[in-house]
Amino acid sequence: MPVPLDVGLRAGLVYMVLVLAIPIQYYLSNQMSVPSGQREASMKRLLSTYYNWKHNYLSLPSWKRWCKTMLQKVHNWRSGKRVFSSGNEDDMGESPAREVLAAKHPDEYFATSTRVRSIRPPEVKFRVGQVIRHKIWGYRGVIVGWDPMAKAPESWLDQMHPIDKSHWRKMPNYSILVDTRDRKSPQTTYVPQENIEIISGTEIENPAVWNYFDVFDGGQYIMRKAWQYYYPKD
Repeated sequence: MPVPLDVGLRAGLVYMVLVLAIPIQYYLSNQMSVPSGQREASMKRLLSTYYNWKHNYLSLPSWKRWCKTMLQKVHNWRSGKRVFSSGNEDDMGESPAREVLAAKHPDEYFATSTRVRSIRPPEVKFRVGQVIRHKIWGYRGVIVGWDPMAKAPESWLDQMHPIDKSHWRKMPNYSILVDTRDRKSPQTTYVPQENIEIISGTEIENPAVWNYFDVFDGGQYIMRKAWQYYYPKD
């Protein structure tokens, strides 16, 4: 007779707790011999590590992301889709971020430059991975790139940054993945700095999010290693 899934899951969790109990007990016994202040700091680090691990691996969103990744891999395998690989990616891979780079605009418009931002200009207030709201249009999104000044075709600038808004061209502009709950069709916008504000506690729904990021930590998104290479100061 098969074991119900919830019973098996509870049994697995109980087993995990029992396995972890021994090293935790050993850790606590060693901590009893150190000063209380140092012991308290160590306990805070331990709890912080636990909560981060719980959020990244035991939360419902983390399981959803894992399932989406597995389904995408199966789809790619069935369709024969080739995934770029340098041969040294981890199991979850950095390939999606590399595929994003392969689709970059040849003129590197709209914060698509593959130049490493080794220097972060002081006027660039926001970072890749921060969740924002557009001050005028109200939609939410996540920053996936930035330019110190607007870099776009002249015709686009004439239309979107007209004469009365010409100062937008000289300030940092950000590439934003837009939340599909606010705009149903997945899209990326290019927004001047003064038109965005940072929000927290909001995950963005957009199928391209996990091309750039590994996890949402509750405040912002953490870049994948391949993407962080281009924004090392963010």
